[in-house]
Amino acid sequence: MKISWRTEWVHWLLIAGMWILAALSWSSAPARIPVHWGLNGQANRYGGKVEGLLLLPALALGLYVLMIALPRWDPGRANYRAFAGSYTLIRLLLTTLLAVIYGIVQLQIHGSPLATNTVIPLVVGGLFIILGNQMGKLRPNWFVGIRTPWTLSSKMAWVKTHRFGGWVFMGMGVAQIAVGLLHAVWATKAMLGLIILGTLVICAYSYLAWRKDPAKVPPAGTLPGEE
Repeated sequence: MKISWRTEWVHWLLIAGMWILAALSWSSAPARIPVHWGLNGQANRYGGKVEGLLLLPALALGLYVLMIALPRWDPGRANYRAFAGSYTLIRLLLTTLLAVIYGIVQLQIHGSPLATNTVIPLVVGGLFIILGNQMGKLRPNWFVGIRTPWTLSSKMAWVKTHRFGGWVFMGMGVAQIAVGLLHAVWATKAMLGLIILGTLVICAYSYLAWRKDPAKVPPAGTLPGEE
């Protein structure tokens, strides 16, 4: 999988922007910076300057480097060429999400707070919809996608589960956007339950798809008598 500036410049711009904002706001930032918000959108945990200003940029940079390196370590690395565009988009979605959260932190410390219980669900909902649209394009690998014991031992289960899971993700994205528009704590709690339910349904579907595959392959070392 090849990396070029044409696919990476937005990542670099977002990550560099986070570090630049950290440097510019270091001297003027308060000693206590919000780093976590409750379901009602109010900050419920604060950190110092190191955590509040540097943690998210460092996480974004570390995650970017990790996801660049993952295909090199994956035994299924050859498959990444088949979904290179989707993998680049998934990486960009994660970087964008961290950049948006960091932007919210910066607005908080400069006296222009946003309603996090509105903004974050809207952003996450949009990301879920885009991600769901890409799920069916992913091909078997060890690090990206819906990785259950059954999708990892059956190509048919992998393909069917990701197509089905893509619709589930898009549905959860729409629900997440609704949560952001409702401004209600009960809706946020219901969304958490929906995410758990969606995860369980996807896992169950992957098992059923695996059972129907006559070409499924047991993981190495799991057959009787193997050593």
